[in-house]
Amino acid sequence: MEIYVIASSSIDGGIGCWDLKSGIEQLRFKPCASPAHGLTAVGEKFLAASQLRNASASSGSIFYWSWNKPQVEVKSFPVESIKALAANNEGTYIVGGGTSGDIYLWEVATGKLLKKWHGHYRSVTCLVFSGDDSLLVSGSQDGSIRVWSLIRLFDDFQRQQGNTLYEHNFNEHTMAVTDIVIDYGGCNAMIVSASEDRTCKVWSLSKGKLLRNIVFPSAINSLALDPGGSVFYAGGRDSKIYIGAINATSEYGTQVLGSVSEQSKAVTCLAYCADGNLLISGSEDGGLCVWDPKLRRPVLTFRHGKSPVNNIQVVRKTIVANSNKSHSSWKRHGSALPPPLDKYERSGEDAMDGIVIVDPPPLSDVPAYSSFLSADLIDEQVKELQQQGSAATEIEMERLKLEYKKSLQMNDQWQKNYEDLLQVVMEEQNGGTN
Repeated sequence: MEIYVIASSSIDGGIGCWDLKSGIEQLRFKPCASPAHGLTAVGEKFLAASQLRNASASSGSIFYWSWNKPQVEVKSFPVESIKALAANNEGTYIVGGGTSGDIYLWEVATGKLLKKWHGHYRSVTCLVFSGDDSLLVSGSQDGSIRVWSLIRLFDDFQRQQGNTLYEHNFNEHTMAVTDIVIDYGGCNAMIVSASEDRTCKVWSLSKGKLLRNIVFPSAINSLALDPGGSVFYAGGRDSKIYIGAINATSEYGTQVLGSVSEQSKAVTCLAYCADGNLLISGSEDGGLCVWDPKLRRPVLTFRHGKSPVNNIQVVRKTIVANSNKSHSSWKRHGSALPPPLDKYERSGEDAMDGIVIVDPPPLSDVPAYSSFLSADLIDEQVKELQQQGSAATEIEMERLKLEYKKSLQMNDQWQKNYEDLLQVVMEEQNGGTN
């Protein structure tokens, strides 16, 4: 199977697309000057990239390209500059991280801004979905890493109660987070993060805590995960690609297993291709190199240009070949690609299905819940989550079970109040007849 490598730069050199087997460039998408982690393949549909603007600009842009056309076809202009950009595996959602620390979630087919929330105190530097798309992990310039459940993000009850939207908040990095990778372990997945503080940290998703801290001789710009799950690769600013152990014997200390090789300039980005077990690196000097990580030698090299390469994506040929079929849903509306992304959330479209608003009577001892989910609805959601088996299921089920108990207690309390009121009415009626 033929596989393509796409890469972009922070300076307007476009997006290069190469055949991984031959190293021959197939197409150059222009124009594009994208920040690190600002390039993403949207399922089997199209290519998207956030665009850098000068420091004084308060807004940014996101461009779309069809797989077989070099020119930009759709331009979106979010309310602020978007740094990190990611799409879920199916290509149904695009998420962007702003310079303000806000995170935006759009529906691809309609361009609708489904949710905007404040994720971090400083710029969002990287975003990654879990393997089953149920969780979003974000890293920031403030050194924090947060895990978000997409189910919980749309829970209005949680927001009204003032509860935090994130599942986990990791603050052990002392400098900006530069990259994040997550394995395919579902709710037991491991998260590996890299930072300018010269460490990579391994986190347990199920336990929500730091498992080990790995110290490197240099600041780490990028990460790639071996599909086997035992090691990861870390691209350093000292031009080396290090091999780190995910499962180590000690919780803290240096667990560096060596390096793949050394390049002439800093390693700026990494990607791993499971077909053939190849590691692809991008460099500050504009070069790309394909490595055999086991033999620790280069297999192929090609150039993007003279400017630093800051994004690499691996794309299967089947995505390019079948892209026209995946466009059918919006081609019926006269466009080869979906509409631009909304700048603001649409008002008046918040769904209230299943939400019960309760206003307790004056002087009542009933707890004043402003709103709650009905017990039947919560029970249905628990059953759905059990069937899904997603990484967010265990976390969400515990919360829903608690809400279920609260709803039952509320129901019992209202039943008691009704019986007491009925008793008072009957006594008054009996007194009146006497």
